[in-house]
Amino acid sequence: MFKIIRCHYLCMEILVTKATEKDIPTILELLYELERPIPIDEKEIKIFKNKIKDYFLDPQKTLLVAKQDSKVVGFVSIILLRRLNRAKSEMYIPELVVTKALRFTGIGKKLMQHCVELAKKKDCYRIRLESGNQRKESHKFYKSIGFEQSALTFTKSILC
Repeated sequence: MFKIIRCHYLCMEILVTKATEKDIPTILELLYELERPIPIDEKEIKIFKNKIKDYFLDPQKTLLVAKQDSKVVGFVSIILLRRLNRAKSEMYIPELVVTKALRFTGIGKKLMQHCVELAKKKDCYRIRLESGNQRKESHKFYKSIGFEQSALTFTKSILC
């Protein structure tokens, strides 16, 4: 179902494939590297793991991992959204993370190339993602692979 994409950067081979349950601990670690919330106790760890497991069960969601020597070094989460005013789905990417030590080596680009292929296969009309205002390097990256800034995002915190 998912094509394995190989890339060679700095003498390393990267495989992009669908995530499995054994990848969950590393996916969580990568989220923490991105300064996402860290669980405060075992109960929250279980909640976070179950959120990832939900991706395996929901046909509208996908998690892809990039592996180097069988170790997860990056991942992308994908959600196919049905919009009320569109006949086709929109691919939404909530997270794209590459481990800090291997950023700027082409891994993120390979993950995004796979997203583009999947979006075409699923007949999506576009790919949408968000990037924090402070992530200037990420903004440059997305523009370099053909994305354009098309909207502003507004949020309102409910829980502090």
